[in-house]
Amino acid sequence: MQSRESDLIADARGRQLMNRRNALRVGGVTCGALLGAASIWSLFRKVTRDTEPADVFRGDAPSDEVWALWQKRGWVKEARHYIKLERNVQCKVCPNNCVLEPGDRSHCRNKVNRDGTLWTMAYANPCTFHVDPVEKKPLFHFLPGTMTFSLTTSGCVFRCLNCQNWEISQKKPEETKDPRGPEYQLRTPVPSSLTLGQLRALSLFPEDIAAVADELGCPSVSYTYGEPTAYYEYAQDCSRAVRERKLKNIIVSCGSIEERPLRDLAQYIDAAHIDLKGFDDETYRKLNSGRLDPILKALKTLKSMGVWVEVINLMVPTYTDNIEVVKRMCGWLVENVGPDTPLHFSRFHPQHKLTHLPPTPVNTLLRAREVARAAGLHFVYIGNVLGVPEAETTFCPNCKRAIIERDIYAIKSLKIDNGKCGYCQSVVAGVWKA
Repeated sequence: MQSRESDLIADARGRQLMNRRNALRVGGVTCGALLGAASIWSLFRKVTRDTEPADVFRGDAPSDEVWALWQKRGWVKEARHYIKLERNVQCKVCPNNCVLEPGDRSHCRNKVNRDGTLWTMAYANPCTFHVDPVEKKPLFHFLPGTMTFSLTTSGCVFRCLNCQNWEISQKKPEETKDPRGPEYQLRTPVPSSLTLGQLRALSLFPEDIAAVADELGCPSVSYTYGEPTAYYEYAQDCSRAVRERKLKNIIVSCGSIEERPLRDLAQYIDAAHIDLKGFDDETYRKLNSGRLDPILKALKTLKSMGVWVEVINLMVPTYTDNIEVVKRMCGWLVENVGPDTPLHFSRFHPQHKLTHLPPTPVNTLLRAREVARAAGLHFVYIGNVLGVPEAETTFCPNCKRAIIERDIYAIKSLKIDNGKCGYCQSVVAGVWKA
């Protein structure tokens, strides 16, 4: 029997090309026989858009003049993981699955359809970067006491009502960068300071990221502040260059990403901080404009690939502070990601579109910690709050003694020797050496 061609054929760049058989299947066999290609596409577009959880920006791609300036700077690159549908495209990096006609901009604001090709505009153009303690991510069991070179571009796949970095995440690349005037590219040796004009004009290519981090003595690079899935191509190329320098990569992410691009990225990732924003799909849709299931799948995928994973849960009053839901979440984590997975409960403070809500009561955080420990999680922390005893202390699961004591982002005491408790010599889960 003659073999059948696949429904979606991937090319060398990770794009997928829709063939006639799949178009007919979407439109219906009878309809496909009777209708023209334009009508088949119209039916396909309706099916995909009706199931999208998010909108896109119609006709919002940059002008030819702006596009030429961004090309000259090297700030655009053909996207990966997308489907070509004649002159239309569908991004397949995150579960938003944006369907873009020529001239449209994606939900994350970073990608555009230009003449039937999907491009990212978030490449080599970070809008901010810093050197941070790795505990700020927060990661408590990954190279404690070290510094990490941290960066982001604009854009995000979510629309979180409580976003703390909304001035970055809810912006287009053109609102954070300026390609006009003299070009400026960060090289080593790194200057002691940059002007705002230099930052807006700055280019920082993957090989430069790796070199700068190395020169600054940072054993890791973190893709953080914003959402690395929204600047996927840049994050992937940077992580590859960083790995070649024998440094480590960290992603700080909401976890809303499709499995195939996640696996392609995770092969270069050493640690992941995943923001599990709740454990209820309806809450995810209302609070974050996303879905829960992709985040749970991402956690399991990362764990299966050997990436060190830590989870944070922001307890937003009236949204994610239901203790029964927290109990179910903790049980799921123990069963699917493991009891050694650190869980950080973080206190909500009024910001962005939730300024009418109060801060999370401390008693709610303490109760959540009790529930998590009772569920079997070995390492449970409370963050974004002062004055809570042992909120960020690591205890040995075996002898119960304090083995890491922290003061905000500083390590006060470290009693771990070669990955083992300094008291009873039990193995402590984590990555303790660069």
